[in-house]
Amino acid sequence: MWRQRILALAKKEFFTLLKDKKSRFVIIGPPIIQLLVFGYAATFDLSHLPFAVYNEDRGSPSRDLIAHFSGSPNFKAVATLNREAQVAPLINRRDALLVLHIGPQFTRNLLLGQPAQLQVIVDGRNSNTAVLALNYVRTIVNRFNQQWAESQGRTGPPARLEVRAWFNPNLLSRWFIVPGIVGLLTLVVTMLVTALSVAREREQGTFDQLLVTPLRPVDILIGKALPGFLIGVGEATVIIVVAVLWFEVPLLGNLLTLYVGVILFLLSAIGVGLMISSLSVTQQQGLLGAFLFLVPAIILSGFATPIANMPPLVQELTLINPMRYFMVILRGVFLEGVPLSLLVQQLWPLAAIAVVTLTLAGALFRRRMY
Repeated sequence: MWRQRILALAKKEFFTLLKDKKSRFVIIGPPIIQLLVFGYAATFDLSHLPFAVYNEDRGSPSRDLIAHFSGSPNFKAVATLNREAQVAPLINRRDALLVLHIGPQFTRNLLLGQPAQLQVIVDGRNSNTAVLALNYVRTIVNRFNQQWAESQGRTGPPARLEVRAWFNPNLLSRWFIVPGIVGLLTLVVTMLVTALSVAREREQGTFDQLLVTPLRPVDILIGKALPGFLIGVGEATVIIVVAVLWFEVPLLGNLLTLYVGVILFLLSAIGVGLMISSLSVTQQQGLLGAFLFLVPAIILSGFATPIANMPPLVQELTLINPMRYFMVILRGVFLEGVPLSLLVQQLWPLAAIAVVTLTLAGALFRRRMY
């Protein structure tokens, strides 16, 4: 009997969400837009970086080196300079991110077997971009050095370092970002659906009608949580399918392991959402409370910046953030194929957070009812 009552309430909640245009847009619109934006625009890879050349050497090796840069998809030549005074204005106006300065003795030193210096002047206002650009420069220069030594019949260093990246051999940032979007969008949609559920009843004046029904407080909470849970599972499934089939991110792990993490993460998110909704009198308060939780939860999850780089106090705060653990599960299952047994240290904190938040949500809901 109690199952029928809960299912009836959940059915009513579904119909309320689907009838409201704003609710339909929250469920369908933002996830699609954010998936496309993050999938295509959010990337750590740089391409077509504008660079200028100040070449004081007229030998063929200097032209070969410049050709290596011009032929790279990471760089785009925008100017050729004739004197040193042109360098600073070009960087200051942001017309070029970096300037390659080849000295007049470059070819001579190479032919004599002496070190030939290359000066790289980089705009350091954006430190992340500058570091990535320097890494690209280092790769191109190393390739040039190797080809020059081979063309001259010279041997390179006795030991050569060959770097191979595990789990993401091509170092595509999309493989790192897109799995995290599963957690990000699932959290956003689930939080918004659940945080507005009880507040909507109060604002529309239908909350008192629930109190006179045979439903117990726990029945009402389950009925409110069930639509958010099912929508969250559906949302996560759609994003996983798009990540694998459209963005071609490898899914090396087990789907069962992935969905165990999804379910525990959704339960913890629903608990937080119901806590916010129980405290909110209006939908506006519920929406504000959801975003007050979402922003720090995403920032402190390791989605974009490593948790290890955060201050120690902030790292301690991330321990109560369910998204922190879900990020490790997502990237571990997608890219590393980590089995369920090795993810227990991430799963049990999610389960603990879910139990605590759902219990608190039930206590707050009963207190506000009476």
